Amino acid sequence: MFRTLAKTTAAIAVACTAAGAGLALNGEQAEATTSTVASSSAAGASFTGTDFTGTKKIRVDGHTVNVSCSGRAHRGQPLVMLMAGGGEGLDNMAALQKSLSRHNRVCSYDRLGEGASDKPEAGTLQTMNETGALLTGVLDRLAGDRPVVLAGHSLGGYIAARYAPGHTDRVKGLVLLDATIPHLTRDMNRTIPADATGVPAQVRDGAIAANEGQNPEQFVIADGPVRSAGNIPVEILKHESQYAEVPEYGPALETMWAEGQREWQRISTHSRLTTAEGSGHYIHTDRPDLALKAVQKVTHRAAHQH
Repeated sequence: MFRTLAKTTAAIAVACTAAGAGLALNGEQAEATTSTVASSSAAGASFTGTDFTGTKKIRVDGHTVNVSCSGRAHRGQPLVMLMAGGGEGLDNMAALQKSLSRHNRVCSYDRLGEGASDKPEAGTLQTMNETGALLTGVLDRLAGDRPVVLAGHSLGGYIAARYAPGHTDRVKGLVLLDATIPHLTRDMNRTIPADATGVPAQVRDGAIAANEGQNPEQFVIADGPVRSAGNIPVEILKHESQYAEVPEYGPALETMWAEGQREWQRISTHSRLTTAEGSGHYIHTDRPDLALKAVQKVTHRAAHQH
């Protein structure tokens, strides 16, 4: 996740680097969450179809994709796929993966432009078509015929929420950890006026530039309505406080973000929205207990539905 000089703009910046917006990597966050997912396995662990432990580079549609898997698969239990925010590799969710893998089969991957995966072709923007196709290829390799629960933070949550409705044959549950909201460009323009200056202007301009593809993934984060994924179990967690350092627009930004999270509830008739008390944008770091509980709950319900 990248952020402006104002700590609390992280969620609005959509976890991406925007050219000229003065964004910098939050080193403390990276240090806090980077860990060895499976200390008993080397990065070069043998790859045998869907069953391996450790990190591995696989080929998907002509691209090299860095993946990590841990935990054992149990009959009828879905694979949990963790999806990090923009500007971050899979290490960002390593602590959550380690906790989940005690009872679940859990994988994560670096999208193109992130972590140790290939970069997108220079000058070529990625849309949900390309990003979704890559996710499908990764799931084909790592999940096989198993059902899947997607758990995404920030931009990873946005991608998971856009992907799930078209893949309900495979995706049986969804966890959104302060996911990027469905109409961020529209709502940002409504919330921070064009004549704003200083940090508020950086927040607005950085988010819009990132949405247009000025981010490590060259991914266009498009506004759009929330599509239905039927009745799959969905847990949505939103931060408690994020914008105290943008006092002039902080309350309006909080309202904007909360309304966007409520929009995501339309994705399923069985969705629930919860505020993670004591949490900023990094819910899986600030309140790992709540993130763990949400994924476990959805995984349990998905297994029984399946």
